Amino acid sequence: MKTLVIISHPEITESGSQQFLLSSIADSEMITVHHLEGTYPDGNIDVVTEQKLLKQHDRIVFQFPFYWYSSPPMLKQWQDEVLIDGFAYGRNGHQLKGKEFGLVLSIGVSESEYQAGGREAFSIHELTKPFQAVAFKTGMTYLKSCLIYQFPYMTESQKMTLLIDYQQFLTRAADDSLFTRENWLIDQLLKTNKETLAHGDDLLLQHAIEAIEENRDTIDGLKMVLDEMNG
Repeated sequence: MKTLVIISHPEITESGSQQFLLSSIADSEMITVHHLEGTYPDGNIDVVTEQKLLKQHDRIVFQFPFYWYSSPPMLKQWQDEVLIDGFAYGRNGHQLKGKEFGLVLSIGVSESEYQAGGREAFSIHELTKPFQAVAFKTGMTYLKSCLIYQFPYMTESQKMTLLIDYQQFLTRAADDSLFTRENWLIDQLLKTNKETLAHGDDLLLQHAIEAIEENRDTIDGLKMVLDEMNG
């Protein structure tokens, strides 16, 4: 699976959350990072190139700060010019059908404000309905969003959790089952460059993999017992 991360942020070098996320993406043929404002500083979008990029990837991700319940203007312009009749929808417009589509949003206030009775009154799910409609109109599968609330106030532990969640959002199959999550984690651990590890850490790495596999065996055993009881 190849993922295209389309970022819209007018001041990306000054954004702590964006720089943190970008620093976590290793060089990979499976992930393409595409910053719109950096690519088109004059605002002239190369539609043919953009459409070609979309066709080359399986998962399309919009990554941006949540501005006034929507995206920065560059991403809106990109949608208007790139997702056109005959390409993304309409007669013969099926180029995006079957792909996956998701959002990575950095949000300035706490999660508790985005609900009935909160300062913002509506949930993020409700406020992102236009993007859900884009997925529906173009035939893409809409993924559960990756939401980043108040990044500057996150603890180091919370940032590490975010890092894992973000990596999973970009690379893991769209299946939230325990089995899929375990497989993804084991795969990432196996890909670790052992030359970068401190002395003895390779053993810790192996122990971590074995612990995940043992946990899976235990859960499988419990499931068999439950199946027998319910049978």
